[in-house]
Amino acid sequence: MALRKGKCYNVPKKRPYTRKSKVKSKSYIKTIPSMKIVKFVMGDISGFLGGKYKFIVSVIAKQPVQIRDNSLEASRQFINRHLESKIKGNYYFIIVAYPHHILRENKMLTGAGADRMQTGMQLSFGKSIGVAARIKENGKIFSVACNKGAVSFVRKILGTVKSKLPGKKAVVVEEIKK
Repeated sequence: MALRKGKCYNVPKKRPYTRKSKVKSKSYIKTIPSMKIVKFVMGDISGFLGGKYKFIVSVIAKQPVQIRDNSLEASRQFINRHLESKIKGNYYFIIVAYPHHILRENKMLTGAGADRMQTGMQLSFGKSIGVAARIKENGKIFSVACNKGAVSFVRKILGTVKSKLPGKKAVVVEEIKK
């Protein structure tokens, strides 16, 4: 079965569910799904630590939101591909949001004979289907450090990525002060 729509999971409810017990019999979640994000840090890390870049362009959430890991990975690939083709490694890109909240789904059957095979809302804890990052209001999702000449391009790329992510977002440019 395909993934459910992202809007089923983009509103954070209650507290984040991250618990997996070391004692297997006490654990509700038997396995944590593997994360889709391959890398969290890309570009010239030594240049960032050495103070080479003067500006940080970030995507921030304007409301509390929950973002699935496959959405973050799709955005990461898009941003990194465009930055690498245009700026050619002269940037530092980091995914600030870390997916830790385990998403669950109570799968329901359809079709003939389905009423004899499922329990409905009894024991409806659900099976784990993925992980999501919880972002608070004004929390950063992505950050790109670059020089002044590349700020407008980075801002344009991060602006196009906003459509891949749920909730209200904004692109913010900050100057790094030493």
